Parts: sequence; C-alpha cells; structure tokens
Amino acid sequence: MLIDTYGRVATDLRVSLTDRCNLRCTYCMPEEGLAWLAKPDLLTDDEIVRLVSVAVTSLGVTEVRFTGGEPLLRPGLVSIVERCAALAPRPRLSLTTNGIGLARTAGALKAAGLDRVNVSLDTLRPDVFATLTRRRRHQDVLDGLAAARAAGLTPVKVNAVLMPGHNDDEAPDLLAWALENDYELRFIEQMPLDAQHGWTRDGMITADEILASLRTRFALTPEGDAARGSAPAERWLVDGGPGRVGVIGSVTRPFCGACDRTRLTADGQVRTCLFAREESDLRGALRAGAPDEEIADLWRTAMWGKKAGSGLDDPAFLQPSRPMSAIGG
Repeated sequence: MLIDTYGRVATDLRVSLTDRCNLRCTYCMPEEGLAWLAKPDLLTDDEIVRLVSVAVTSLGVTEVRFTGGEPLLRPGLVSIVERCAALAPRPRLSLTTNGIGLARTAGALKAAGLDRVNVSLDTLRPDVFATLTRRRRHQDVLDGLAAARAAGLTPVKVNAVLMPGHNDDEAPDLLAWALENDYELRFIEQMPLDAQHGWTRDGMITADEILASLRTRFALTPEGDAARGSAPAERWLVDGGPGRVGVIGSVTRPFCGACDRTRLTADGQVRTCLFAREESDLRGALRAGAPDEEIADLWRTAMWGKKAGSGLDDPAFLQPSRPMSAIGG
C-alpha cells in the first residue's frame, strides 16, 4: 500500500512514457529550445512494465494512466499496454494524448487492453488551434477522437484549457460539440507547469468563470452531491442529463485532501504531486539490481513524505523546475 502521513492511499499511477511532444502548446512548452531527456536516461519498455508490475502487485495500484509528453510517440506503446493488461490483478488502463496519431493506433491499443483515452483539444477553430499549439494538426485530433470512439475506448474524455484572448469564448460551443459527438468534456484551469514559467494567477480562466460561461447556454446541476472524492473533476449534468461536463479547478478548487495519485516520470523518478519540487529515484535502484521488494519500499518511503497540499494557495509558491511535458499529466 502507498499511504502518506495524512492517511491518503495512492491507487492511481500516472506513468510518463516520454517528455517529447509533436505540439508546442503555448501553456506548456516554448516554440523551440527545450532540452529533451537523453535516451539512456529514459526507462526501457521492460523497466516500465516492471515498475508498473511492482505498483500493481505489491503496492495496491488499481489504475494506470500512460502520459507524456505525447505517449503515442513511444515506439513500444502497444506492447507496454498489452503487457500491463496481462498483470494480475489487472489494472484499469488509460491514456492521455493530444490525439495526433490516434486514428492509426486506436484499434491496436484497444486490442492490446487499453480501456479508454483522454484527448486534449482546446478549440473547435483550426486557426486558434494553430496559434495555441504552433502546429496545423486540428483535423488529425478530430480524426483521432472519432477513431477512439469507434474502437470502443470509452468514455472518450476531452480535456480543454481556456486561454484569455484565444479561446475563452468557446466553452459553450465546445460543450455543445462534445454532447453531439458523445464525448465527455473536462475543462481544466491552466496550471503553473509551463516550461517558460510565464503563468500568472490573474491571467487564468477560473472554474467559476468557466461555469458562468457554460450557464449562458446550458442548465447545469451538480451530479449527485457534486462531491468528487479523489476525482479531480467536479461533474455537472447538462440540461438534466444524461450529458455531463466536468470542471477541474486545480488552482482555485484544489482536491489535495483526497488525492490518490502517484507519478512516475519517463526517467524513473517518483513524484508525489504534479507540483512537487522533490523526486525519488527508482531507476537507479532498478539498474543496480534491486529486487522488487526493495523498489516497493523505496516507493512507500517516497509517498510517506507526501505534503498535505500542492502549495498553490501559498504566496511563496514556487513552480517546479520540470514542465508538465517532463512530468506527465
């Protein structure tokens, strides 16, 4: 079991497969000049599967999400999914992707054992997409979403970040489109994880602002008692249901008190929080020949030291040195 001093138990593992990406989203990466991890520093496919196996068989992890960078750029992705799906007990497997290349791989990923996907799409307008991502790949993302739905990687969830002056007027249109296409939309507050360290609190579209915008066109009612537990999104029924929308207020509505996540970077470091400034090295122990139980103990020790919260509400908050692309979403 991965338990911390506040009694939280981590059952959800986020595994970054690469820090590389084929987009350059303005809120995540600079247009150029970001140094990539060296190939020898990256975990091999076998090392990833072994660490996931330790987490699942020895530490109580039940959900595994593959992230990046862009995980579809990992050559061994389908094999990694297949091998992790064969573990006992079998974890639930998902993938967070920008959708580029998903049209080619959705069927193979489903056959390998992937259960569902989260796809990032911030706008319905190709010109705005090109501005935000610095790439003209909007249709590729739409095609990837359709392929994921057709392959049965459901529920297909769409993650959207609203940026002032770019797509902050699109919330109702995005929701109408998601409902029409049977996607589950999640709006996410922009977080201070950009490589440029240019994030500012007053330049962020808040959860309250997102909900106010949606309510100009839709009636929203909390799903159940709206208590999200360890889930990051507060979910709302749209016009009485069955459609729903989620809002992840990581900054203004933090959910640290019920967090159930542990994170593994592409170079084998355990992170207890997206915003942690400390990491614990598993790769070194792995490559030094440590047995599984020793690796499990190192992981338990790392999680025992998890802080009470992200610290985002502290005026002295310091952004982690790694950007989101090098941590894993």
